[in-house]
Amino acid sequence: MICFMFPGQPLTHDASLPADADFMEIAALAKDRTGLDLASFTWSSGAHTEQVRLQVYGVAMSLHRLRLLLAEGIRPAVVAEHSMGIYPALVACGSVGEGDALEMAFRAGECMERRFRGREYALGCVIGLTEQPLAAISATNGVYPANVNTSRHFLLAGPRAGIEAACGEAAAAGAFSASVFPCDAPLHTPLMAEIGPDLEAIFSDYGYREPCIPLMEHIGQTTLSAARIPAFLVEELCRPVYWERTYRALRTLGATTFREVGVAAALTKFNRWIDSET
Repeated sequence: MICFMFPGQPLTHDASLPADADFMEIAALAKDRTGLDLASFTWSSGAHTEQVRLQVYGVAMSLHRLRLLLAEGIRPAVVAEHSMGIYPALVACGSVGEGDALEMAFRAGECMERRFRGREYALGCVIGLTEQPLAAISATNGVYPANVNTSRHFLLAGPRAGIEAACGEAAAAGAFSASVFPCDAPLHTPLMAEIGPDLEAIFSDYGYREPCIPLMEHIGQTTLSAARIPAFLVEELCRPVYWERTYRALRTLGATTFREVGVAAALTKFNRWIDSET
């Protein structure tokens, strides 16, 4: 059983972009629906943060990779998503079109950028500690676990000062690595509930078809119906991503071949780590 996995927002973009006709179509769609010119990585009007650019770029690259896999005759039996990977995953399961996926990612990112402007948030990537001591460190510093990727790979989110302090404590407690990255919003934490009504308004603007391929969500590892999708799009930004649980659930479901449909291979590496502990 083949699973297509859609990763979240990439940390950087590659200046060397695909030059095939499929990517040109997606790039034109991105420019039309979001205003981002992927070739120059600039906006046709207005200005938005690097994080919003990366969100649109990540979705575009996933959509391009999806087209290539389908052109090769490779079809998934199940689709999985991680964080911002939910938008292209909705395309893969037949629930929304490419243009809507790009536009939803942009509008959600622009909403976070606008509503949290003037506040300094960050992500902390901590590798090497287990969940329990890291949860205690997070609570002490007023930040939250945002991604539980493996038993020893986590992202924290929250105010930058708290993230920096938590990463410092994690390093002192024996973490292999503790790195801080900028972000526009406290993604996948309860702090996102502040803009919940704004996000609900955005996602209610779209129509969602019933998925023709099962789409497993990363919170409770259930499959999404069309009726559940709008609420999930808000909920998933307010709650952690549980990738290890999701991967194990996919294995239990019968998935044996995993294709990462996006930039780089973060989820593939997480899967190998999880398998090594099984």
